[in-house]
Amino acid sequence: MAEILLTSVINKSIEIAGNLLIQEGTHLYWLKEDIDWIQREMRHIRSYVDNAKTKEAGGDSRVKNLLKDIQQLAGDVEDLLDEFLPKIQQSNKFICCLKTVSLADEFAMEIEKIKRRVIDIDRIRTTYNIIDTDNNNDDCVLWDRRRLFLHADETEVIGLDDDFNMLQAKLLDQDLHYGVVSIVGMPGLGKTTLAKKLYRLVRDQFECSGLVYVSQQPRAGEILLGIAKEVGLTEKKRKENLEDNLRSLLKIKRYVILLDDIWDVEIWDDLKLVLPECDSKVGSRIIITSRNSNVGRYIGGEFSLHALQPLESEKSFELFTKKIFNFDDNINWANASPDLVNIGRSIVGRCGGIPLAIVVTAGMLRARERTEHAWNRVLESMGHKVQDGCAKVLALSYNDLPIASRSCFLYFGLYPEDHEIRAFDLTNMWIAEKLIVVNSGNRREAEDLAEDVLNDLVSRNLIELAKRTYNGRISSCRIHDLLHSLCVDLAKESNFFHTAHDAFGDPGNVARLRRITFYSDNVMDEFFRSNPKLEKLRVLFCFTKNPSIFSHLAHFDFKLLHTLVVVVPRYLKENVTIPSKFGNMTYLRYLRLEGDIFGKLPNSIVKLTRLETIDIDRHGFIQLPSGVWKSKQLRHLCTDYGQASNNCFSISPFYPNMYSLLPNNLQTLMWIPDKFFEPRLLHRLINLRKLGIRGVSDSTVKILSTFSPVPKVLEVLKLMFSSDPSEQINLSSYPNIVKLHLCVDRTMALKSEAFPPNLVKLTLVYFMVDRYLLAVLKTLPKLRKLKMAACRYNEKKMDLSGEANGYSFPQLEVLHIHYPKGLSEVTCTDDVSMLKLKELLLTGVDSSISLSGRLKKPSI
Repeated sequence: MAEILLTSVINKSIEIAGNLLIQEGTHLYWLKEDIDWIQREMRHIRSYVDNAKTKEAGGDSRVKNLLKDIQQLAGDVEDLLDEFLPKIQQSNKFICCLKTVSLADEFAMEIEKIKRRVIDIDRIRTTYNIIDTDNNNDDCVLWDRRRLFLHADETEVIGLDDDFNMLQAKLLDQDLHYGVVSIVGMPGLGKTTLAKKLYRLVRDQFECSGLVYVSQQPRAGEILLGIAKEVGLTEKKRKENLEDNLRSLLKIKRYVILLDDIWDVEIWDDLKLVLPECDSKVGSRIIITSRNSNVGRYIGGEFSLHALQPLESEKSFELFTKKIFNFDDNINWANASPDLVNIGRSIVGRCGGIPLAIVVTAGMLRARERTEHAWNRVLESMGHKVQDGCAKVLALSYNDLPIASRSCFLYFGLYPEDHEIRAFDLTNMWIAEKLIVVNSGNRREAEDLAEDVLNDLVSRNLIELAKRTYNGRISSCRIHDLLHSLCVDLAKESNFFHTAHDAFGDPGNVARLRRITFYSDNVMDEFFRSNPKLEKLRVLFCFTKNPSIFSHLAHFDFKLLHTLVVVVPRYLKENVTIPSKFGNMTYLRYLRLEGDIFGKLPNSIVKLTRLETIDIDRHGFIQLPSGVWKSKQLRHLCTDYGQASNNCFSISPFYPNMYSLLPNNLQTLMWIPDKFFEPRLLHRLINLRKLGIRGVSDSTVKILSTFSPVPKVLEVLKLMFSSDPSEQINLSSYPNIVKLHLCVDRTMALKSEAFPPNLVKLTLVYFMVDRYLLAVLKTLPKLRKLKMAACRYNEKKMDLSGEANGYSFPQLEVLHIHYPKGLSEVTCTDDVSMLKLKELLLTGVDSSISLSGRLKKPSI
């Protein structure tokens, strides 16, 4: 697991190497040789570690100790970069040559110590004859078991009947594109079991058939030989010219082939040169299973995909029952006590609908007495036991990740189980921690790369997609409990992060903690009381009902802290005092305060010059001082709705303000008070993508309606009106705004007949909706999602039909109507309007509201 720390060191050295302070012509240029050495040496060590880790997995304690030494070395190098380089850079800014040279000399001396440790690690390796890069067959043992399972007689499928019927119909469809069915999903869902049953049911309808296991490290020749044996190619033809003879046979045969466990597209590119094209005219078929949806999409197209999901609770219990009583038909739940049945259901619930976890758990219980005491013991210790039983299967997916993506995946374990995680948070934290770095130093490229990593994790079915944005990008995601446990275990092993429960122990290890997350108030308080020194801490996550974390901050010197996240429940309405020592966290780059937190950030925040993201949840009331603008790196500022945060926007000749920021940086600004909004804001902040203004007045409406030239990159605009504006708002000249949110304090008419021409999502809150407004909305050519909350409908009937023999809402897919006032009927009477509507949701409505025409009444 040392490769994670090594990757972090490499990323930081890349960034430093591109820093202007060590470019040629400055008196720090000579430090570049040491930085380049770090980067180069860590790359070699990382490759070495990646080759050696399979030997460690095989239980070789010598290799494990060696890798532990390397991990500590990597951690110390990261500390060195984090502590020394900023000091040198800061002193260089003030042209304090003597101090700079002194720091640089000290840094060079530390590098010499690192070099000696590298030499010593190599001495240990050779002295004790540690052979650590031989191919290890531990994974091969697992692969062989998969091969045995693939050819075993058992094809029982429980809980997947609907999936099976859908797949069978798709497979035998004469018009099946590319002749491919792709069964995809996260590890342990039963993809192979389902594919085997499907294959064995249909194979008699084909002239020849074959099933082969592909594996994580496939060899095309072995796979083709396996197919040749299965489809009946003679031994002579297999030996003489395997590829040509196999292709010739399959060209004249109608075949079905199951390729189980394909990990990447490269092996398919090799196989398809031999396998004839299996189009619908010939009728041949290929079934594949893969953990990666992109692999299935590449081989068979979007239509080929069938994504398996975890089992529902009753199906899970049915599978559990079958496995528990598999060996004794005379014993069943009728012979068991009701309490034992309830414990069984609790055990199944902990498996999260994953068939692999259910089977592993049932296997453990079969070896124990069927008593409440024995089963309760399993339930209490279940997390680790199930995780251990599924570890090899789950770990294969983790090991298949690119090294640079592994730390990004482990980040999900910092959140509690079942937590919905915003993509915005993840990507910005990855970048703040230098887990994502691009050689050019271009932040926008880093954001694009972070989004690519997140998309890759979703396509590999390691992460579950929760919501998409208005333009189809990932908005939020979750991680399954089983994979969450994998993250926690791997993170603890690599010292990437610890949860509060496993952080206690050796004081030396506690002192080296880099990231920690708390889900429990009692454990958090006890931990901070017991551990006075946390000098290496980079990331602190607190999910708490008692925000005492702020009092703890007053007693610690978190000098290397990069990321601070505090989440408290809504409606807690807790007043807190944020200590002035908060400003000592001079390395802080990402700050998120979520929930009903009431307080004031201290003026010492002026020291936090590296802040990139300040995200204050809209339900809290956190006052920000003007010093927030001291950070020239600030890219995202999200404040609450309330008036408490006005101070940071005040314009004064004595304090920095938002207009002092570098014009290329700020991308998100929520919520700026109306009285501080000026035209020069749009002129200066040229990369502003999201803007929110509260208390919108006529002057702001006029600025937005007449401003020229319009911001080129502004995508999201949110306006909160406090009074009825007399000005008509005209946003027709904003071609890049795709999301518009308009809200008022009380019900009023919306004076606008000109919306952004490329609007995709529109939200209206507390407005009056009449036929004139609807007539405008119906014509928006790209509107896909319309949400109206607490709006008043004076005409009682909302007719969504086309106007004057035309059509309405040509692209609308989602229509949400929440808590309508005065609405009695929603109708659409023609056959050409809202043809793409997929979702109609009414909430908080009177049961007397009717839906007529083509609209179907939703569940309310």
